[in-house]
Amino acid sequence: MNVMQAVARILKIEGIEWVSCFPSNNLIEAVAEEGIRTVMFRQERGALMAADGYSRMNDRKKFGVTITQGGPGSENSMGGIAQAFSDNIPILYLPGGPALNQYAVRPNFSASRSYQPVTKSSEIIVQPSQVSAVMRRAFHNLRNGRPGPVLVEIPADVATQEVPEAAMDYQPPKRLLQSPAAGDVKEAVNLLLNAKKPVIWSGMGVLFAQASEELRELAELTEIPVYCTMPGKSSFDDRHPLALGAGSSATSLPARTWLQESDVLFAVGSSMTRTGYGQPIPDGKVIIHNVESIEDINKDFSADVGLPGDAKLTLQAMIDEVKGRIGDNGRKGQTQISSEIAKLKEQWMAEWAPALNSDEVPIGTYRVIGELERNLDKVNSIVTHDAGAPRDTIMPFYTATVPHSYIGWGKTTHLGYGIPLMIGAKLAAPDKFCLNFMGDGAFGMSGLDIETSVRANAPITTIVLNNGGMATYPGGYPVASELFGTTHMTGDYAKIAEGMGAVGITVTQPSEIAPALAKARQLNAEGRTVLLDIHSNLEARRSNFA
Repeated sequence: MNVMQAVARILKIEGIEWVSCFPSNNLIEAVAEEGIRTVMFRQERGALMAADGYSRMNDRKKFGVTITQGGPGSENSMGGIAQAFSDNIPILYLPGGPALNQYAVRPNFSASRSYQPVTKSSEIIVQPSQVSAVMRRAFHNLRNGRPGPVLVEIPADVATQEVPEAAMDYQPPKRLLQSPAAGDVKEAVNLLLNAKKPVIWSGMGVLFAQASEELRELAELTEIPVYCTMPGKSSFDDRHPLALGAGSSATSLPARTWLQESDVLFAVGSSMTRTGYGQPIPDGKVIIHNVESIEDINKDFSADVGLPGDAKLTLQAMIDEVKGRIGDNGRKGQTQISSEIAKLKEQWMAEWAPALNSDEVPIGTYRVIGELERNLDKVNSIVTHDAGAPRDTIMPFYTATVPHSYIGWGKTTHLGYGIPLMIGAKLAAPDKFCLNFMGDGAFGMSGLDIETSVRANAPITTIVLNNGGMATYPGGYPVASELFGTTHMTGDYAKIAEGMGAVGITVTQPSEIAPALAKARQLNAEGRTVLLDIHSNLEARRSNFA
């Protein structure tokens, strides 16, 4: 077999069920010949974003894979790769590349060379005998250490060369779990049990380690409340009395209060990266930091105790240590923490209730969020935001329940991520109702992949907030907007969706939102993709306590 066939065979051995692709690479045919489904997207960035969504849902047990052509195909992939890199998402990218004798000749583009800064691992197969070793390293990197995109470039001439039979001895690498040192666990537990106002900061690593149950047990044993980062949203059930909520630059009053006032912060499964798309951590706190990648400890914050290792194993060790010190029931019911959280939440929600229930027209953005909150089956739904205003308006208010019932993303924020991301999520969880909440600016970046959803039989629902402008900057560029209409945009997005084989529903009155959501769920269950074109306001308010 040649190199392409060998790579396809390895993907089959690894259990890859489908690949996203665009537009031309003979590896697509080799993969199809192995019985692996190929889903063609409308552009390379969307293909990678769908692979990202699939990987997020599968906790490093299955991986999204994307194939594109070399040259312009790999050049156009930057946005999807960069987003996965910033959010630490393990995806495998297999672009074509120039022939080896043209590799260094301008203007030939090498994805491996160019994307090294935004990939965890980047290799070129330069001779056929390397296939097994290169792919073994790729899957090892997908499964182990800090998650991130892995790239394997296949030059045009190497792709068709025969692989020696002796070189096809591929064995899938295993996931290798590590635990922190016992002494560090003891020190961490000591700090938490003696803290005056501790808080747990839960990241996406808790989801990837499938450690939500352990997180709940530790929180209940110690009566310590839990805040979820944006990527970690749904790692701790928002319905729990100890849940503070989640945040981007916007968050709930209980979360803001504990993050500002706590004396000890235990970050679990989080890189603790400083970002404008997350909550600030004031100086002066004692910090306990668990993360799989030891390089993230002491990166942006000075850690008093570092706990490198798998989040589940770390939490299990801490639970055992807590029980050994204060008994199997810990401090359950011995504090007033839950009632304090409830009072703050009640105060905060009273402030926002008018917006969440408003009858104003054009429809208020927060009324749309309120209807999602009231009408969705949150256990059997997967919801995501898009970049900008949709992210910062929905993040504090939508109740995440079971793991992956909400997909939070965005240490960098590529508009249009939500549609392909949700297609990948739907392919991972076909029985869930999958909804993307986006603005009209974001729709312009990926709207054509509504057709991909239809064609791939991956029915999702997209809400487009059709407000005629850029709601992230409702008061921005006043001169440019007045003189030239710079931020003004229009469109009949329901009609566009209809033209791509989906069902478009236009909503202009608040009372129409709930019936439209019910209709969307019904249509999705029948295999139809839906777009809700909701005529909304330009909303400037955020729950950000600025």
